[in-house]
Amino acid sequence: MSTQACRNWRKDEEGQIKVSFEFFPPKTEKMETRLWESVRELEPLAPRFVSVTYGAGGSTREKTQETVEGILRDTSLIGAAHLTCVDASRDEVLDTARGFWDAGIRHLVALRGDPPQGEDVFQPHPDGFAGSAPLVEALKKVGDFDITVAGYPEVHPNAKSAEDDVEYLKKKVDAGADRIATQYFFENDTFLRWRDRVRAAGIDVPIAAGIMPIHNFNTIDKFSAMCGANMPDWMRELFDGLDDTPGTRKLVAQTVCAEQCMQLQAEGVDEFHFYTLNRWELVKGVCRMLGICPGRGKASLKSVRPPADADESKKRTA
Repeated sequence: MSTQACRNWRKDEEGQIKVSFEFFPPKTEKMETRLWESVRELEPLAPRFVSVTYGAGGSTREKTQETVEGILRDTSLIGAAHLTCVDASRDEVLDTARGFWDAGIRHLVALRGDPPQGEDVFQPHPDGFAGSAPLVEALKKVGDFDITVAGYPEVHPNAKSAEDDVEYLKKKVDAGADRIATQYFFENDTFLRWRDRVRAAGIDVPIAAGIMPIHNFNTIDKFSAMCGANMPDWMRELFDGLDDTPGTRKLVAQTVCAEQCMQLQAEGVDEFHFYTLNRWELVKGVCRMLGICPGRGKASLKSVRPPADADESKKRTA
C-alpha cells in the first residue's frame, strides 16, 4: 500500500481517530518485561485508555490491579481494569470494585466473563450476578466509574438470536455503560450490519471496533474458532505458510490490519480497540499508517490529507 493510498481514505479535516489498547497481566518475569516494553512503546500514541484483562474467576485480580496501578503511577495513560462475574458472589465482585476505586482506578471494563476452564456454559454463582447488565448497574452505585462493555458483531455464543443479543446490549447501556468495545472481527460488513442494528435499537453510546492484528495466524485461527470470530477464507489463503517467514508475515499483517481500519473509517467508524496480546510492533505500525504518531496523539485527519491537487478519483469508497 503506497503512502498516497494510505492517505486517500480520509473523510474530513476535523474528524479524529481514537484508539485504545488491551493488555493482559504477565505471569512470568519475561512476560512482565514484554508488557512494560509494549506499554512504553504505545504510550506516546495517546490512546483514550488502556485496559488490563481479568482472569477466569478472578484468577488474576491482584495482578490486574497491580498492573493498572503501575500504569496510572508510572505513565501518562488512563488505565482500565477488567471485572467479571465468574465464580464470585455479588459481595466479592463489589469488594473488588471498591478496592479498584480506593486504588484510584476509575475506569472499568465490565464483562460477564467466560466459563471456568473445562466448562462450556456460564453458570452464575448462587449469590452472584447473572450477567453484565446487573453488574454495570451495581458498579455505578459503588462509584462513578467510567464503564466499557462488550459488543458482539457476530453474536454472543450464548445469545438466543441476534435480536436478543442487541436487546441485552441495550440493557447494559441503560444500566449505565459509557461505551462499547466489540469482540474482534475480520469481516467489516458483519460489523457494519451489526452497528446498524445497534443504532436502530436506540443505543447511542460510542462504539470502538475491536481489532486483532495477526501476530501468528495459526494461533489466532484456533482462538477465533473458540470465541466465535469468523476467519474468512481469503485470510487463510493470504497467510498460508507465512508463519515460517516472520518478515513477510509482519508486512502482510500490518497492511491487512490497516486496510481493515481504513475501510471502517470510510464508513464512519472513528474508534478502534486493539487487542495487543502485549505486543507493540504491529499495533504501532498500524497506528502509524492511520496517521497516529508519537507526539501527535489522536490522529487529526487534516494532518495527513493529500495535497489539494490530488486525484480525487482515487479516493477510497466503502
